[in-house]
Amino acid sequence: MPTTLPAFRKHLSGSDPKPVYLIGGAEHLLVLEAADVFRERARELGYVERDVLDVESGFDWNRLADASRELSLFATHKLIDLRLPTGKPGREGSAAIVAYCDSPPPDTVLLITTNDWSKAHEGAWVKAIEEIGVFVPVWPLRREELPAWIGTRMASRGVAASPDAIAWLADRVEGNLLAAAQEIDKLALLDEKRPLDVATLEASVADDARYDVFRLADAAIGGDAGRALKIVAGLRAEGEDLIPLLGWMLSQLRTLQRLADAGSNLAAALRSERIWPARENLYRRALRSADAAHWERCVAQAAHIDCVAKGQYLDAGGKSWGDGWRELERLIVAIAKPRAAAELIA
Repeated sequence: MPTTLPAFRKHLSGSDPKPVYLIGGAEHLLVLEAADVFRERARELGYVERDVLDVESGFDWNRLADASRELSLFATHKLIDLRLPTGKPGREGSAAIVAYCDSPPPDTVLLITTNDWSKAHEGAWVKAIEEIGVFVPVWPLRREELPAWIGTRMASRGVAASPDAIAWLADRVEGNLLAAAQEIDKLALLDEKRPLDVATLEASVADDARYDVFRLADAAIGGDAGRALKIVAGLRAEGEDLIPLLGWMLSQLRTLQRLADAGSNLAAALRSERIWPARENLYRRALRSADAAHWERCVAQAAHIDCVAKGQYLDAGGKSWGDGWRELERLIVAIAKPRAAAELIA
């Protein structure tokens, strides 16, 4: 059976890891932090060697079997870190994972992480993992769960706040855990000696003029190309890393793709995606401006930009080719102005 995040963290306190772990969900922050906790625990248990396998278009699934057979010259334990963004390995990938689970190598742990998850993703490969390992589906927090999550995270960062202040922050971030985490990290720098109240929080965040990826996504989806491009310029000038930024944009695009596929069942799809009521109009506007095929092309373009940012395209001289930030600008305009998409993305 699938396990919960609290149960998973408790399980990690043991000294005998399972052969395979699957952590999957569209709530990127929770998935990332759960995977980081697991990797840290694996290092403590002696799994110091790590093979990272990024599953992208054209991925050779033989690499999984090869990684399981390779012996280490420097460590007795190995972690295979397989990153499957879509949560869909396809027929070949599913078979490769099932084969791995049928005969897991000794002294090796396989960690699979995905940035998308629903019941539709489950199949034979997930059942194979559950038989010998641990499956942790990470579902978005419900609205009523967010204040408790914020309070717990504040406490872990040494921040005390009144219940009203916590409720105010929960309303402000509208379910965006990355935005909440960002605000909490800022609040931890205030060095306040007493619990924060609503007025203190408002004063702290009201003058925050920094451009961030959350405002970028909202501007693009909301059709404000000019503001979105200004935010991109600000992020680039501040030295932000393009790859994490793409992760959030890709999450939003996949959400739009699923909503577009829902057709006349949009209201149910919005509930399934746990879109906060205050944000529904943002998504509805975007869906009225383009069909599912458009959002599919945007998702593919985001994957292309990720490859550019990671230097996976080389010119004749062996140097990295392409400007990931320029490609992002083109994608942003295509999101905001779907009618111009044909001239901007493939």
